[in-house]
Amino acid sequence: MEKTPNKLLWHGVLLAILLSVGYSVLLASQSIQYTWRWERVVPYLINTEPMPVTSPFDGVASISTDGLSVSIESDNSAEPVQVFNEFSQIVVGDGDLIFEGDVVATTNDWRLGPIMNGLVMTLKISIVSLIFAVIIGLFVGLARVSSNPALKYLSLIYVEIVRGTPLLVQIFIFYFFIGTVLGLDRFTAGAAALSIFAAAYVAEIIRSGIQSIPAGQMEAARSLGMNYAQAMIYIVLPQAFKRTLPPMAGQFINLIKDSSLVSVISITDLTKAGREVVSGTFAPFEVWFTVALLYLVLTGSLSWMVKLLEKRLANSD
Repeated sequence: MEKTPNKLLWHGVLLAILLSVGYSVLLASQSIQYTWRWERVVPYLINTEPMPVTSPFDGVASISTDGLSVSIESDNSAEPVQVFNEFSQIVVGDGDLIFEGDVVATTNDWRLGPIMNGLVMTLKISIVSLIFAVIIGLFVGLARVSSNPALKYLSLIYVEIVRGTPLLVQIFIFYFFIGTVLGLDRFTAGAAALSIFAAAYVAEIIRSGIQSIPAGQMEAARSLGMNYAQAMIYIVLPQAFKRTLPPMAGQFINLIKDSSLVSVISITDLTKAGREVVSGTFAPFEVWFTVALLYLVLTGSLSWMVKLLEKRLANSD
């Protein structure tokens, strides 16, 4: 019973801190005379503006009697009659002279705006990089605990080089050097750089997880007739996976945030889309707060899924 007042008190403290932070942001915007215009950001998230339907050639417009279709008949007999029947509104009249590229009708359709398209690109490159980072990191991590000197020191050199150089420099190397030699496109070069970079950290997490398992586990598995690979797959790695899940989740979250650097090689991810929208709307605060919120949604979703996995694994013990 005594704990309840304390809980309410600290929840009140938390609420007061959050309100003070929000009020500080408001005061800061007022001090620079900034007017918040969130409505400018909405079309760049979900675009509802009518899409134009244009004529592919010069001709004469003809509207059907029921008004459900528009046809364009060219003066050139070799051109087939172009019929439009999927639209929301007709913007030409019957018998109007139409030139190539003129708007014949418009369609009302909801579609993703530039910011949401950037979010989709960030999600794609993060998922691809995450998968390959785990695969590469697993092999490098196993090489780090191998008794083979060549594998052990090659993996050590790889980890030290990748962790000792900035990701931005690695992205430039992959795009301008390796990408040019191998003919890689921007997406592939960016995903490869992210994968190689994250794999070095994943390898160290896996190595530490394997080494945290008592040596007696491997010895017991070998005494039961398992070879090294079987003991590692069925005994050591499942236990190491449970122990490395929290730091692995942290690395995956960092990978999502680090993906913003691929914008330097003209991949229109969430960050680059944000810069382009800012230049067109002159609403930097609204756009960057929106971009930050979308990144938070991605990382928060991943963190939530990892927590669910941790609970499921804990229940299976």
